[in-house]
Amino acid sequence: MQTANLLVVLLALSAVAYLMARGRSVALARPLGGIRHLHSLPFFYGMRASIWCALPAIVLLALWLMFDEPVISMVLLDGLPASHQPSSAADYNLLLNSIENLASGALSKDGADPVLLSAAEKLSNLRNTGQLLVTAVVLSLGVLGLGWGWVKVSPQLRARQQVERVFKSLLLACACVAILTTLGILLSVLFESMRFFQAIPVTDFLFGTEWSPQMAIRPDQIGSSGSFGAIPLFVGTLLISMIAMIVAVPVGLMSALYLAEYASPRFRGLAKPALEILAGIPTVVYGFFAALTVAPFLREAGEGMGLTVSSESALAAGLVMGVMIIPFVSSLADDVINAVPQSMRDGSLGLGATKSETIKQVIFPAALPGIVGGVLLAVSRAIGETMIVVMAAGLAAQMTVNPLETVTTVTVQIVTLLVGDQEFDSPKTLAAFALGLMLFLVTLVLNFIALRVVKKYREQYD
Repeated sequence: MQTANLLVVLLALSAVAYLMARGRSVALARPLGGIRHLHSLPFFYGMRASIWCALPAIVLLALWLMFDEPVISMVLLDGLPASHQPSSAADYNLLLNSIENLASGALSKDGADPVLLSAAEKLSNLRNTGQLLVTAVVLSLGVLGLGWGWVKVSPQLRARQQVERVFKSLLLACACVAILTTLGILLSVLFESMRFFQAIPVTDFLFGTEWSPQMAIRPDQIGSSGSFGAIPLFVGTLLISMIAMIVAVPVGLMSALYLAEYASPRFRGLAKPALEILAGIPTVVYGFFAALTVAPFLREAGEGMGLTVSSESALAAGLVMGVMIIPFVSSLADDVINAVPQSMRDGSLGLGATKSETIKQVIFPAALPGIVGGVLLAVSRAIGETMIVVMAAGLAAQMTVNPLETVTTVTVQIVTLLVGDQEFDSPKTLAAFALGLMLFLVTLVLNFIALRVVKKYREQYD
């Protein structure tokens, strides 16, 4: 039985367990000759039986799926003769792929090695046996859980506490998954960055002004040592992000203030969804718009004013990126402004303040913590954008703050370094992890600054 079908059967069993336990609790609550009070609602008795039916079986199925293939591979390779034992990780993967392809029919069995044919047949038998075994065990465990949940139903059973304890544990597990995922990402990036810094000094990476990570194959080739100075990438990232913020923050905040405080309900109902449509446009579409419309327009306008504008410029990428980020700033700021208590508005107007004075002196300071959070999200979105920069700003790493010239960003270089078949033992590839570590640290600093600002101003309005 396939895993999906097995899960469907388990869900059906859990539904049956819920109905049976719920019906039994209702029957126990109304015995002949009177009414007996239940400790918990019938819903909790049903949920308890459903959990006992499904949860242990699902946990067992998950463990099986995690360790099934490794165990089968180990048993399969242990049965091969010494002449076919792999000598390296590459040979190990190649041998497993060959056996897998023979078992699935992707490779023809005509003329194949008899040892591999025997291993492919053994692989199919092991998988079929394992599938039948896990199906039987999981279904048996589900049926046993159903019976246990039904038998243990009694008026004195504290079903609500048990169900709430299970859900509390599940919520804790989800929170731990998020934390452990973040920790895993950080550690993976950190370890690979340490390997990079063993080959390239940290000072050369942080303070170098030339970025040319192309490592030559032969030592006598030109540029065999490579250049890993990341300052041009940091400057390009900050330049494009600054241009985007100059566009997005004022436009987003002003539009949010108008929609929240001045616009009529009818106009707001039309303008807000239209503004938020910008957030749903794919970034590749923005990239096409920047490369085919905005960049040529800026180049022609610059020529008309006697300026030299590159066909791929930071200004084109920053302007289009700013338009893309407007909905992030506007929507979050609008929600925060609407969350300001109406009593604060009424008190300000009652003291004789005008509408604009109320917005400037009361509403905006009260909403400032949320606005800072929205701007921080917009900055993170700008720093992490790749497609628009690739199509509108180019790939050249130049040490310049001129928005009319070609620049590149950290994220673009990360993608460029990891495209194609790469070996993770050269400084060229490991440089991507060092750049990712720098992005993580920058985001951490931005979050710290934002939290300080939020704490400072929130104390005045709590």
